[in-house]
Amino acid sequence: MSGGAGGGAVGSAKTPADFLKSIRGRPVVVKLNSGVDYRGILACLDGYMNIAMEQTEEYVNGQLKNKYGDAFIRGNNVLYISTTKRTLGD
Repeated sequence: MSGGAGGGAVGSAKTPADFLKSIRGRPVVVKLNSGVDYRGILACLDGYMNIAMEQTEEYVNGQLKNKYGDAFIRGNNVLYISTTKRTLGD
């Protein structure tokens, strides 16, 4: 049978590592286990999910609380990393 048994979109099989490599240097949202969001440019990260960010903003309950030039987030505090979609209105 052609089509393969994996399902999903053909040609878009990306591993989490591929995703993380592809978003370096791009705007991201990092949500912590505590519920706090950090938004900024992903500078680098390692295998433990330790994250270095630039132009970082801290949001608590959706409200801007602080701005940092550079920030380092320890990996065990990270709930998820998401790319942001910036629009002209932002």
